[in-house]
Amino acid sequence: MRSKLEITEQHKKVDAAEAEIRDKQQLVNYDTKEYPVEILVQKYMEGKDDDTNELFIPDYQREMAWDEARQSKFIESIILGLPIPYIFVADIHEDENDEARLEIIDGTQRIRTLTRFINNELTLTGLNKIQSLNGFKFADLPLARQRRFNRTTLRMIQLTESANEETRRDLFERINTGSVDLNEMEKRRGILPGPFLELIEELSKHDKFRKLCAFSEPAIRSREPQEFVLRFFAFLNNYQKFNSKINKFLDDYLKQVNTEAKKADPKFDREKMRAEFESMLNFVEKYFPQGFRQGKNGARTTTRIKFESLAVGVALALREKSNLELKSTELLTSKEFKNCTKSDASSSNNKVVLRIEYVRDRLLGKR
Repeated sequence: MRSKLEITEQHKKVDAAEAEIRDKQQLVNYDTKEYPVEILVQKYMEGKDDDTNELFIPDYQREMAWDEARQSKFIESIILGLPIPYIFVADIHEDENDEARLEIIDGTQRIRTLTRFINNELTLTGLNKIQSLNGFKFADLPLARQRRFNRTTLRMIQLTESANEETRRDLFERINTGSVDLNEMEKRRGILPGPFLELIEELSKHDKFRKLCAFSEPAIRSREPQEFVLRFFAFLNNYQKFNSKINKFLDDYLKQVNTEAKKADPKFDREKMRAEFESMLNFVEKYFPQGFRQGKNGARTTTRIKFESLAVGVALALREKSNLELKSTELLTSKEFKNCTKSDASSSNNKVVLRIEYVRDRLLGKR
């Protein structure tokens, strides 16, 4: 049986928990709406080119990630009349003009898919339930079916204008964290925005980088280029502190540099980081004809382990000797390099340090 002191302590814990709950609760007012597909697409498309569309996708959201098979399955679900998850939006009060735009918090893939289908940019494929629709575009449907599709309503949770940006981002995180639909880099874009992430976005689209890596279209849709850029800087500046938990390591580094950037800390030097990234690319392009590609004719990009080992090793070597020249590229074919960068290679701190410094030292002629 518990003593009076234990009971008193438990009551204090309960009261403290209740007080914290009330303190942290956010009053979020919302309405439930229903819109026909045709109207949703219209709200998204009208003014899209000059960023005045009523229904818009914010910068923290991901790009088109669904492949055509998944898009097709979504269209099939609508035609079959199956329940579709709510689309979450927020009423945005942007400035004194108050254009009352609706920011899509969750549902961008669905809105984009509807738009592509209605604009005849999507050819249905991989359908199992209505197999006869495979190969159809919207224009191929009978007029009556087109009208019924356009009249189909989708449900929407609309946050009122009282929901600030922090609330919207928090909702985005809670909807998507743990979802199989979002990989780690896509979550970071929604949850950890900031100047450093903007630089990562910019460098991930660098023509030479894309060429040297030969990313596939699915890899680009899943934000693999951004993942590579983040890994490059995280390991370049922090590899000796790697703790074997890669996602936490990358998240912590992204938060740290974003914080430095927001505080105008001189540690965050955008131009220096860009120059270092480009110098690494120039060196790889000059001395490694296949770049970061592998396979026959360099058709496939390399693994993350090989990329970060070579890219970071090159950058570290250039830090020591900016005019570095290379007479042989045999390090890539050496048994040591292959062993420490094979796909099942350990990612302990010792192994990470070993493979990065192996590349650096071979390039500097220290091995």
